[in-house]
Amino acid sequence: MPKRLLILGLLVGFQLIGLPRCAGQPNQLKLCRLKYNGGGDWYSSRTALPNLSQYANSHIGTNLATTEAIAEVGSTDIFRYPFCFLTGHGNVVFTDQEAANLRNYLIAGGFLHICDNYGIDPFIRREMKKVFPELLFQVVPFNHPIYNAPYTFSNGLPKVHQHDGKAPMGYGLFWEGRIICFYDYECDLGNGWEDPEVYKDPIEIREKALNMGCNLIYQAFTADASK
Repeated sequence: MPKRLLILGLLVGFQLIGLPRCAGQPNQLKLCRLKYNGGGDWYSSRTALPNLSQYANSHIGTNLATTEAIAEVGSTDIFRYPFCFLTGHGNVVFTDQEAANLRNYLIAGGFLHICDNYGIDPFIRREMKKVFPELLFQVVPFNHPIYNAPYTFSNGLPKVHQHDGKAPMGYGLFWEGRIICFYDYECDLGNGWEDPEVYKDPIEIREKALNMGCNLIYQAFTADASK
C-alpha cells in the first residue's frame, strides 16, 4: 500500500490548499465520521463536520463537500478519506479486524481526530492500544505544526466546554515522526463546531474551535502531515 495513501492523490488539482477550486465538483472530498460499536454515541455533534467543512472552504481555501461521510471503522471505505473524526460520550469497542483496518489506514497516510465529547477517554485509550500496542499517546508540544498552521495557538488547545474543569490537552500518536492521530481531551472541539444555537457558545469560542479545526485539516491534507 502506498506510503501516503491513494486518497491523497484525489487532492491533486482541486483539493489542496491554495489550488483552484471547481464549483460543484462531483467527487468533492468529505470529512468522514467513524461509526463504531460498543454502545457509545458515535453520531453526536451532528452539525460539527458540515460546519467545519464550510468554514475551511471559506477561510483556508479547501473545496470540501459540506455534508459528512460516514464509514464503519472496519470498512475499506475509510481509505477514501484523508480525515476521519471519532467522537462520543461512552463505550467504544474495536474488533481485531477493525483495529487492523484502522492501523493500516493510519500507517498508509490517513489522519484520525478523536474528540472527547465527555466520557470517552478510558474507552478510546483502551481501544487505540489494540490499534497501536507499541505506541502511547503523547502530549503534543505547542511548537508542533498542528498548533501553528494556518492559525497559531501558542498555548495549545482552546477550552471549549468545561467538562471536569481541567486544562484542555492535545494528545498524539506518532508514526515515523508523523502525527497520525490527534486526540483532544477536556476541550471538545466538535461541540465548538456545532450550529451556534446548539450550545450558544460565545462567537469567540466557536471561532477558536473552528480555527483549530482548520489546523487539523491542514495537517491531514498537506505535505506537512508527513512531519
